[in-house]
Amino acid sequence: MAKDVNNIRQSIRKGEWTKPTTGIDTGNTQANLVILPKKDAYDFLLFCVRNPKSCPLLEVTDAGVPVPDKTAPDTDVRTDVPKYRIYKGGKLADEVTDITDFWSDDFVSFIIGCSFTFEKPLLDHGIPIRHIDEGRNVPMYRTNIPCETAGELSGPMVVSMRPMKPENAIRAVQITSRFPSVHGAPVHIGDPGAIGITDLGKPDFGDDVTINDDEIPVFWACGVTPQSVVMNSTIDMMITHAPGHMFITDLKEEEHAVL
Repeated sequence: MAKDVNNIRQSIRKGEWTKPTTGIDTGNTQANLVILPKKDAYDFLLFCVRNPKSCPLLEVTDAGVPVPDKTAPDTDVRTDVPKYRIYKGGKLADEVTDITDFWSDDFVSFIIGCSFTFEKPLLDHGIPIRHIDEGRNVPMYRTNIPCETAGELSGPMVVSMRPMKPENAIRAVQITSRFPSVHGAPVHIGDPGAIGITDLGKPDFGDDVTINDDEIPVFWACGVTPQSVVMNSTIDMMITHAPGHMFITDLKEEEHAVL
C-alpha cells in the first residue's frame, strides 16, 4: 500500500527519517539534489546539459529560492532531504540532516532525476530489487566512463548496480528505457571490469548486496556523479543529498514514462 508523501516529508523534516529512501512507495518521483553558489551554477548547468544520462534535469531554481515550485512547491530543499553532504574545496566536509544554517541567498538548486523512481515499475513487473529485499542502500561505483567536461567540472560517470537474472535484465532494459528523465536504460550489463569496476563487493557509495551465481550486474547512470566530479574540482561550496537519501518531489512516477 502506498505511503502518504506528506507524512514521509514531515518525518524527514523533523529528523525522524534519516535513512535511505529506496523502496518508499508514495508513487512520487525521487530526485537527486545539488546546490551551488550562483557563480558556479552555469558550469554545473552546462555539465548537466552535456551529461543527460547522469544528470537528467527536472528543475533549476532561481538564486536564493529554497522552494522548487515546479516539482515540489510545498517543500524546502534546506530541510526535506534525510541526509545532506557538504563539500568544501572539493572535499567532503560534513554530513547533516538540515542545511538551514549553511544556506546562502545566492544558492541555486538543481533537482535531478533518480533511478529509485523506476524501481516500482520494475517490481510491478516481477523483477526483484536486491537492495530493497536486503534493506540496504543501492551500491554505486565510479567507472572509467568519462563525462563531458564543463568548466572545471570533469571526471568519470558513477553508476548504480542491480543484480538480475539475464531474462530479467532484458525486461529491465525495456521498462527503464521508458523513463529517460530518471536515467533511462542501463549504460552497461555484465562484466564490471569493462567499465573500470574491480570489485563489486566494495562500492564507492552505498552498500554491497548479494549477487547470486545465476545473476549478472546491470548498471545505470547515477545522480551521484556530480559528487564524484566535485571531488576533482576546487569549487568553494557544494551541497548535495547523501547517496541514497533522496528528495521526494510532487511529480508522479508515471509522468516520466514515455510510450
